[in-house]
Amino acid sequence: MTLNHSSNFTHQEPSERYSHERHKILVSVEIALFTIRNGVFEVLLLKRNSPPFLDFWELPGGLIRLDIGQRGESADDAALRELNRATGLAGASLRYLEQLGTYGDPDRDPRDERTIAIAYMGIGANVAEPPEQNGASFVPVSYVEDELSNKLAFDHSTILSDAISKTRMGVEYSKLAAGFCTSSFTVSELRSIHETILGKKLDPGNFQKKVLAAEGYLTEADESERVTATRGRPAKFYNAVPNFNLGN
Repeated sequence: MTLNHSSNFTHQEPSERYSHERHKILVSVEIALFTIRNGVFEVLLLKRNSPPFLDFWELPGGLIRLDIGQRGESADDAALRELNRATGLAGASLRYLEQLGTYGDPDRDPRDERTIAIAYMGIGANVAEPPEQNGASFVPVSYVEDELSNKLAFDHSTILSDAISKTRMGVEYSKLAAGFCTSSFTVSELRSIHETILGKKLDPGNFQKKVLAAEGYLTEADESERVTATRGRPAKFYNAVPNFNLGN
C-alpha cells in the first residue's frame, strides 16, 4: 500500500472520552466462488431481498458471528458457513479457498454501522446449481463483466473484479486451474479449463509439454481410466500435486 501524503488524513490525539462501544466496527466475509459448468466460467451470486440494494445481485457472505464457539468463529469458518448456507456445498466440491483481501472503505455500506469485509476467492469443481429457495445462482463471468459491471450491491463489483483478475493470473502463471478439475483429469480437460478462463485457444502440443514438464504439478493417477480416443490411443488421467484443498 502506498501512502498518499496529500490525502485528508490528519493526526489526532486519542480522546479521553474514547469509547470502544462507540467506535465498534463490524466484520463480514464476502466470497467469490468460481466454477466451470458445461464449459462456462461462472461465479456464484445471490439476489438481495431486502434494503439496501433491494433486488441487486451480491456475493454470498455475512457477518462473522460471536455466538459460535467461546469467542466467536474465525473468518475462515464464517466463509465456509456462508458458502454452505448459500449452496449446501460439500467440502469435497470446494477445491480451493483463500483470503483475497480486506475492503474497508467507510462508505462501502450505507447503513449506520460501519462494516469491514474480509473477501475470499473460492473454486469448486463442477458445482451443482444451488437450491432455488436459497436465492443463489451461478452466473457466467462474461455476463457479469459485460452487463453487471458496477451494478452489484455494496462494493462487490470491486471485490469480484479483483477475484476474477487473481483467478486468471493464477490459471495462467501457476497451478490454479487444477482446482476446477475433478479428482482425476486428462491434459485435454486441463487445457480446456485454461482456455475457458483465459478466453483464448492454446496449442495442444505446447500445452501438454508445459504442464507435464512443470515440477510438482501433475502425477499420473493410480488407477488411470482408459478412454479410447479417435485414433485408438488411450488417454492418461492425472492428479494435481499437491491436491487442491482448503488453504493451499
